[in-house]
Amino acid sequence: MTPPAIRILPPDVTAAQFERALAAWQSIVGSEHVLAGAALTPYLDPFAPGPAGAAFIPSAALLPSSVEEIRAVLRVANEYRIPLWTVSTGRNYAYGGAAPRLAGSVVVDLQRMNRVLAVDETLAYALVEPGVSYFDLYNYLHEHGYKLWVDPPAAGWGSVIGNTLERGFGYTAYGDHAATQCGMEVVLANGDVVRTGMGGIEIGTSWQVYRPGYGPSFDPMFMQSNYGVVTKMGLWLMPAPPAYLLGEIQFHDERDLEAIVDILRPLRLDGTVTNHAVIEGGLRRAAGLSPRAQWYDGDGAMPDSAIDAMLKKLQVGRWNLHYALYGTPELIDARNAIVQRAFARVPHASMFAKTYAGDAQPSGGGDRNLAGIPAMTAFRMLDWRGGTGAHIDFSPICPATGRDALRQYMMVKGRAASYGFDYYGGFTAGVRHLHHIFAAIFNRDDAKQSERAGDLLRALMSDVRAAGYGEYRSHLLHMDYAAAQYSFNDGALLRLSETVKDVLDPVGILSPGKQGIWPRAWRDKRGYT
Repeated sequence: MTPPAIRILPPDVTAAQFERALAAWQSIVGSEHVLAGAALTPYLDPFAPGPAGAAFIPSAALLPSSVEEIRAVLRVANEYRIPLWTVSTGRNYAYGGAAPRLAGSVVVDLQRMNRVLAVDETLAYALVEPGVSYFDLYNYLHEHGYKLWVDPPAAGWGSVIGNTLERGFGYTAYGDHAATQCGMEVVLANGDVVRTGMGGIEIGTSWQVYRPGYGPSFDPMFMQSNYGVVTKMGLWLMPAPPAYLLGEIQFHDERDLEAIVDILRPLRLDGTVTNHAVIEGGLRRAAGLSPRAQWYDGDGAMPDSAIDAMLKKLQVGRWNLHYALYGTPELIDARNAIVQRAFARVPHASMFAKTYAGDAQPSGGGDRNLAGIPAMTAFRMLDWRGGTGAHIDFSPICPATGRDALRQYMMVKGRAASYGFDYYGGFTAGVRHLHHIFAAIFNRDDAKQSERAGDLLRALMSDVRAAGYGEYRSHLLHMDYAAAQYSFNDGALLRLSETVKDVLDPVGILSPGKQGIWPRAWRDKRGYT
């Protein structure tokens, strides 16, 4: 996507006012770090579905390098009542990238704040700034000889802080990133700087080891919210195990999903399997290996017969369970015997496993993530539909029962087929819930296909809400609609969120519309797209 030829202004701000604000920001961060015009291309959503995606266009972008610069940027935004949109690195493409929810907002890009500030090997934690990616942290740990693992998501180029604030997840025993976060530094809309938990003690020693501190605990309040700008975050790291095992079990009937989940759940509950195991759909695996046209050139969703032929040729299961075990070789062997005995009850299941020394690296593939090694395998599937590949993700939470998983899968697969899309998806196992991630892969060169992708996501949200489920995050296009699904007591949860918003950010400058939370000044911009 390219920026529009006509300059976009922040809403309700004149050109003269905006020029004065830009001049003030240039004096704060340097003129080379105030971007406009063609330089805004990285701040558009490259995967935006349909024409509506063109609405999410910024007026400018700022790249501050320090907390003091951020505070000064906020003073100017408050003075001119200019909405900002904060990103850590802006690479969350399936959900909007760096584009702002409110057109004309100024993007505040924190990628220049990219220091690893502390690592403690004894207590196994790090303190990082927003611009630190999973690749950056991984390389830092290895360069300094720390025997600690990161827990990367599917795309290792993303920000550690950004992914955690969106409640992202990875695949090791530390895969719940929100749960392994400890301590934040946050700049509020009025410029006040707060350190949460034990960070409230100025010379404290426990900021990254005990999250609550004294009194109310505020860390969760800054996740998926627009209440402040997070400038530092602590996270717990996994001590490098003496050995680890990477296992895969292939299943060949799509209805095996019910048994897979019901067998896996007790293994997660009792700690036999400690990592966030992945139940990967066969087509998801296939899309990383070859384009769709190699197997099927018809319109609409691939028929099951074509999928079965493709998976047989590629030696891929309808469902493919990826799990990991960590510890001493003796412990790994004992646990793997339990795992394989449990799944042997599923007819025709094929099992593969390999044990590695703790400092060894597996070769290739997304399973490197299960060994704490960042990768970029997530984007291989963009060639699936040909042309300019893109995808938009649908992310409902599912109770960890086989009945619920099969129900969600059949619901999503059927609705996707009715819009002409294949089921590209799978489940990642928490302990009591599953993250169900479905990606509508489309060709952005095909306007109808692109528009249908956006329409499909809205239909899916309605479907799962009617069945009692909800998304845990959504694309910009659907943020208001996703928030509206949480409708208990006529939307009491959203009213609470916006009450807090109006107290902390009375002018409404911080990320208006994020997760459907609009400040009083911009509530007329809400739209259930």
